[in-house]
Formats: sequence, structure tokens, C-alpha cells
Amino acid sequence: GFPVRCCIVVKHLGRAELGTGDSPSQSPPIKRPCPDVQGKLKEKPKRIWPQGVVHTVGGYMLYVATTFKYVFDFHAEDVFWCTADIGWITGHSYVTYGPLANGATSVLFEGIPTHPDVSRLWSTVDKYKVTKFYTAPTAIRLLMKSGDEPVTRHSRASLQVLGTVGEPINPEAWLWYHRVVGAQRCPIVDTFWQTETGGHMLTPLPGATPMKPGSATFPFFGVAPAVLNESGEELEGEAEGYLVFKQPWPGIMRTVYGNHERFETTYFKKFPGYYVTGDGCRRDQDGYYWITGRIDDMLNVSGHLLSTAEVESALVEHEAVAEAAVVGHPHPVKGECLYCFVTLCDGHTFSSTLTEELKKQIREKIGPIATPDYIQNAPSLPKTR
Repeated sequence: GFPVRCCIVVKHLGRAELGTGDSPSQSPPIKRPCPDVQGKLKEKPKRIWPQGVVHTVGGYMLYVATTFKYVFDFHAEDVFWCTADIGWITGHSYVTYGPLANGATSVLFEGIPTHPDVSRLWSTVDKYKVTKFYTAPTAIRLLMKSGDEPVTRHSRASLQVLGTVGEPINPEAWLWYHRVVGAQRCPIVDTFWQTETGGHMLTPLPGATPMKPGSATFPFFGVAPAVLNESGEELEGEAEGYLVFKQPWPGIMRTVYGNHERFETTYFKKFPGYYVTGDGCRRDQDGYYWITGRIDDMLNVSGHLLSTAEVESALVEHEAVAEAAVVGHPHPVKGECLYCFVTLCDGHTFSSTLTEELKKQIREKIGPIATPDYIQNAPSLPKTR
């Protein structure tokens, strides 16, 4: 409840001093071959340990530049704001590379959307006259809890396009976003993509695609999705099954750093000839795509993929835990949270102290995003034959 008067910054890295007047205002671009590695980003698909997703200079840059331009209907006079952490793939693609490749004016954001007050995002929109705004369903649901007034006290007249990213958005949050934030005049681009895809794969185009609350609608230019059953057969028309892509696109990852075999096994082995997303999908009678969630042993918490096996492994490292099982549980803000079941070793008693120790252990082993909301004592766990 107290205002922040100052912020203490600890210098922990050296910083070269910039000369005054001796730095050129413009530098010639450095030419690089298209297949050169653009960067490596950690992701955790279907495995306990993180892997390095490798993107290339030409394909990745072309794809994020093109998707940014058309998905957000970018024009030179726009002010773009993506609230994502710059260390996340969304920050790479749509805070850094996509906007810069298009010469866009961008707002850079640090901190949380509810501090110093819950209207921080909307006061920032007004201050910088933001026209295109991109955020996660988790943030939208968090702000919904505070009601309409923190939003409507600000004009938001500059807004033209709203976007969502990171996880499927539930229709209730979509409708609030459209009605309250966008004042029922801003189209919403509900984008589906992955770290591995580099950029948008399924998305509406603002003003051109009729919207359905909660649907990622249709594929972007050149993207060829399909819905498969468990046998790998393509399903036509209205269907539900595995979401895959039938042909490559410029932004597709090229390998897993140092382990190309894992790349092939993870994304192409289950259904040869297709890129396997690991997500379930429903296609309705109008051809709209609806993402139904992870099919593999992954959970999507606030837009971050977490391996159930990794969390279980962290739990059983505690001396009191003999076995552990982790499942997803619906959460009004995060979309999904972790619900952990633990079977204790003989001589140990379940208590609030033990619960806090286990949460602390998970935070230290994996990170704060993996902190479970629920830990329940289970005398035994079901076993697979």
C-alpha cells in the first residue's frame, strides 16, 4: 500500500563507456548468409531438460517481419506495445525483431501490469498513444478481477488492434477484452504459435477475418495445418485431434542445439511427414481452429510450458517424498496451475511446513513459474501396468 520512492539498482556487470561524438549515427548492415544461426532459445518440449531451439537469420527474420506487418496491420505511424518479457520467444519475435525489421515505434515495458496500480497498462496506452497492443490471456484475466473502472477511467482512444498470445484465451476473457478494453471497436488477433515456429501460425487478420471468441481462426499465409487422429490419418471438415503442419514455413526452427536426433524425434517421429505441435485442436463447421491444449505431458501455466516429469522429479528429490504425480488444474487467472500429489516416505508427516519446503524446492530447481498452487498428500498413487 506504500508508494515506491526509489529503486536500488545493483551493478553486477561491467559496462563499457560510450564515447561522446565518436560513435556513428548510422552503421552499414553486416551481410550474413540466410542459414546462419540467428539465436538459440531454451524450451522444454516433452523432455525433462531444456533444449536449445535454433533459428536462422534469413528464415526467422523474414517470418517475424512479415507476420508483424500483416497480423497487426502495421503502418509507419503506429505505436506498438507488446507486454511480453523480452527473454521469452514473444519478446524476441514481437518486442525486438519483428518491430525493428519494420521500423516500428515500440513501447518497452518492465515490471508488472498491476503496480503501482491496476490501471498501469491503460495509463501507458494513453501516455504514448499506443495503437496496437499485444498481451497474454493471463494478464487479461488478472485485470478482469479488478473490474471495468480501472480501464474505463482512461481514454484508450488511440487503440486500433488488440492481440493475445501464449495460451488459448477463454471466451469470457476475450469478450471482456473486446468490450471493455477495446470498447467494442478494436478487432482482436488471437494468435497461436510456438517457440519452435518462430512466429504466428494460426491468427485472424484485423478487419478481414470474422472473429469468434476463443478461436485462433485460420492459418497465416503459406501455413498448412491439418488435424490428425491417433492413427495419423488426416481428418476432413469438422474434427478434433492432433494439430500438425503439413509443410515448412520460413520461421521453422532448424534443429535442437547439439542434438539433431532429438529435433527429429520430438517433432517428426510420431507422425512422419508432419510437424507435430503437441497441441490438440478442434476445427468447427466453418473451418475455424480452436486450440484445446497440450496432448503430451506438458502444462501451460500463464503461457509457459512446464514438463510434469520435471516437476515430479523436483518433488521426489526431497527426502520426505517417495512418489509424486503432477496434473493441471483450472485457474481463473493463469488458465492452468499445478496440482501435485505426493506419497511420503515412512517416518514423515504431511504438514504446512513440508508443503512450503516442497514449493521452495520447486522454485529453486525450476523457477517461480512452476510453484504449485496445490500439494496434496496421497497414501498411494495409481500405477501403469
